[in-house]
Amino acid sequence: MSDAFENILGQPKVRELLRAAVAQDRVSHAYLFTGPAGSNKTLAAYAFAQAVLCPKGPGGPCGGECGACDACRRIMRRKHPDVRFFSPEGASGYLVDQIRDIVADTALSPIQAARKVYILDRVDLLGVQAANAFLKTLEEPPADVVLVLLGRTRESVLPTIVSRCQVVPFRFIPPAEAAGIIAQNSGASPELSRVALAACDGSITRAVEFLRSNERRAFRTRVLEVLACLRSADDWDLLGFAGELLTLAKAPLDVVRAEQEQELADNADFLAKSAIRQIEARNKRQLTAKTLESLRQLAAIARSWLRDVAAVCAEAPELVINTDALAGIREAAASTDEACVAAALAAVRRCDEAISYNVSPETCVDALLIEVRDLLYEAKSPALARGSR
Repeated sequence: MSDAFENILGQPKVRELLRAAVAQDRVSHAYLFTGPAGSNKTLAAYAFAQAVLCPKGPGGPCGGECGACDACRRIMRRKHPDVRFFSPEGASGYLVDQIRDIVADTALSPIQAARKVYILDRVDLLGVQAANAFLKTLEEPPADVVLVLLGRTRESVLPTIVSRCQVVPFRFIPPAEAAGIIAQNSGASPELSRVALAACDGSITRAVEFLRSNERRAFRTRVLEVLACLRSADDWDLLGFAGELLTLAKAPLDVVRAEQEQELADNADFLAKSAIRQIEARNKRQLTAKTLESLRQLAAIARSWLRDVAAVCAEAPELVINTDALAGIREAAASTDEACVAAALAAVRRCDEAISYNVSPETCVDALLIEVRDLLYEAKSPALARGSR
């Protein structure tokens, strides 16, 4: 029988370590998963939560290898009330009050399972004050709590945090290997797998989900069409494009919202008011996270397109990922140069950061399209400007 850990793609050593911890009933109170973006840390955290909370394991009849019960399905869909996911709410990282709320929440009893799993993303953005508010709980959490912290590198996380956790390193997965994993798990062609990987900023898990979503693929197509139109678009055109892209980015959220409302309606009769409030808070966090994910996907698609333009500018068209948009990429490359593309890529990075800092999405996307257009086609380098005379 398969288990949740088989879904941790490209990380065989992590699978073995976590599977052994659950099978031997030696789950630690706190883990720190470290690795670059796209190394499957978040999926691994949910798989671990599934193995820990499954009522059939590790001592049950399935030995922790279920995946089919209601609890496992809820965790896989990220809808289990006893698996809490948090990301930084402040402009520069976690807020002290946010950490205090998490600490207070750990003292509450689980809603459905025997234990609770808390997943904290980007703990490399956990500052000294916020960390100090967390240390006692991290060192001695309630007996029914497991903490899973996610960070980019061990060195970027405060030593006081690292010393209180079992560190689990995730390896970097080269793009060629990642595309092969995606192709194997989705049935897509290698070319389409590379497209999905680029659209999802290197995340294998999100790339597989992307390939299964007609809405996400249509969104990418429209983003690429808009980018190809930038040179001839005026400011009013770009404002219209921005509004359209935001609407498309948020469209899948309607499905998530409807599922959340149905779940609350199904459980309202037997859950206490405090439990309902916890679920509502979790649902709000989930919607916020999904919104950010959609907006970051827009930035990732723009980055992949700009890198393709740079490849053509450098006379290396064989490096182009978005081959289905090659005509627009060539047209853009003929009108700009590598220096301008580099400046536009920096603008996309700033937009991505602004989205993370909760700047208005409308403002971010409006500014991004205008800035990329101006940098590519108006802020030309002297050599290109001379050549166009």
